[in-house]
Amino acid sequence: MIIRILGEGQFKLDGKHLDKLNKIDNEIVWHVSKGNKAEFRRDIAKLIAIIKEEGEPLDIVEIVPSDIIIPPGDMSIAEAKKIFCGEGLIKG
Repeated sequence: MIIRILGEGQFKLDGKHLDKLNKIDNEIVWHVSKGNKAEFRRDIAKLIAIIKEEGEPLDIVEIVPSDIIIPPGDMSIAEAKKIFCGEGLIKG
């Protein structure tokens, strides 16, 4: 799967990591819904770190559609409320 982290590029990530990413995504949805800013910051950083550590960065000249788009880690919790809701970014 191809995951884009806004402002940081695209990464090719093996689907075996999807459950782990989905769990963190669901936790982020919970933190955002409760207004838990510190926990939101911690978990979005964790989500991005896993993608960057486990994924293979794609060349910036390569144009590939992204399966999942992750917002930047410095987004505000107000912005996150518009994105991290319902099932979150990762369905399943």
